[in-house]
Amino acid sequence: MTLIYLQNYWWLLISVLGALLVFLLFVQGGQSMLLETNNPLRRDLIVNSMGRKWELTFTSLVTFGGAFFASFPLFYSTSFGGAYWLWILILFSFVLQAVSYEYRRKKGNVYGTGTFDAFLFINGCVGCILLGVAVAMFFFGAEFQVNRGNLLDGSAPVISTWAPTHGFEAIFCWKNLVLGVAVLFLARTMACLYMMNNIADDPDFFAVLRKRTLVNGGIFVVFFLGFLALVLTATGLRYTTDALGNETFTAVPYCYALNYIDLWWALAALVIGVVTVLYGVGRSVFAAHWTRGIWWAGIGTVLVVLSLFWVAGYNDTAYYPSLLDPQSSLTIRNSSSSQFTLTAMSYVSIIIPFVLGYIAYVWRAMDRKKLTPGELEHTDHKY
Repeated sequence: MTLIYLQNYWWLLISVLGALLVFLLFVQGGQSMLLETNNPLRRDLIVNSMGRKWELTFTSLVTFGGAFFASFPLFYSTSFGGAYWLWILILFSFVLQAVSYEYRRKKGNVYGTGTFDAFLFINGCVGCILLGVAVAMFFFGAEFQVNRGNLLDGSAPVISTWAPTHGFEAIFCWKNLVLGVAVLFLARTMACLYMMNNIADDPDFFAVLRKRTLVNGGIFVVFFLGFLALVLTATGLRYTTDALGNETFTAVPYCYALNYIDLWWALAALVIGVVTVLYGVGRSVFAAHWTRGIWWAGIGTVLVVLSLFWVAGYNDTAYYPSLLDPQSSLTIRNSSSSQFTLTAMSYVSIIIPFVLGYIAYVWRAMDRKKLTPGELEHTDHKY
């Protein structure tokens, strides 16, 4: 296995993990709806429906970060170490989520369930928007510089330096926020579809979920189309490599649109994914009682996110453009681990299909019996 093959392989794995994470954000989407109802029973239905899957989202986030650290460590040190305010806010919101599911119904809770519902709401909104912001930086760039010569500086051996705001500037970039808002309303739409599939014996709540699917799905489509238009008209950075392995970056107008033309399989994934998401959402809204929308929209979401990662990193494109110094931009070539490390991890990655199979088995076992209002009233094991 050559180094180039390994770099392409690990970017593919990163893409898969990122796509699965976006799909699983329906948990955060459900949490963002907690403050929209004053009915305690329905709040409990939402919390317990999402509570069956919250560990999967949390674990996927950690795995995504760990895989990036192992395969592309320069990105990890640049983004996680430089834009730390962005990532601290993301991680803090997920800590609030874990604490809330643990203590919401625990005996001795002196704060009441409302406090932890508010924490879950914060994670639902902040987690989705800021993760969208972090991904949007793959296309619209970030304010950092890379100087590998700093490793020889004994007083400050720091390769990557960031703008003084350390990630705050990315949060307030309107282009990044377009994707952040799109991710939030995608998660809310997916949460509605999941609860339509997961909750039984509550026709009134099912009708409410159908209406919310229409509203949230419509908002998502508007913001996603806006983001897609920004990406397809954006100027990206491509690199050429000389005989010594040095990269030279060149600004290319409509770079990602050209990437979709060159990478036909990425374009096919985008088109099929968009159509599949629209079918899952549309049929769930307009059919009398259809509960499989989560699977259609989920598969479509994974395909769309995969296509975005592919056009961001493949075809000699910088997946993390630098706004301060284009020559500091990161690619899957200049930011990867060594060939030995990537080879060793590739053997470990063979177990991934077995892990995914186990997750699918556990998912099916947990959802074999749908959640009902009566179940919450007669069980002591609830969130």
